[in-house]
Amino acid sequence: MGDQPKFKLLPKILNGGIAGIVGVTCVFPLDLVKTRLQNQQIGPNGERMYNSMLDCFKKTYHVEGYFGMYRGSGVNILLITPEKAIKLTANDFFRHHLTTKDGVGKVCA
Repeated sequence: MGDQPKFKLLPKILNGGIAGIVGVTCVFPLDLVKTRLQNQQIGPNGERMYNSMLDCFKKTYHVEGYFGMYRGSGVNILLITPEKAIKLTANDFFRHHLTTKDGVGKVCA
């Protein structure tokens, strides 16, 4: 164990947190559209506000602009950032401590 490189916790936590922020930034507009489609009210004659995902994207962007696609994303960022930081750090920690020098899992060997 003395010749194994040291596991650095802080960089792993920061990388995981950044990964969480990037993930939310990439996926949130799609989640927003999904939620709006699920929550739309159907009129008495069956009319809908949105006809498809693309229609919802277009209408949201047209009415609310680029940043409208991220309305409410702050809560997701506050939730996902620490969750991803913990998850990815734990994954790297266990991989680091449960893998031999030749890349074989200690549990499997």
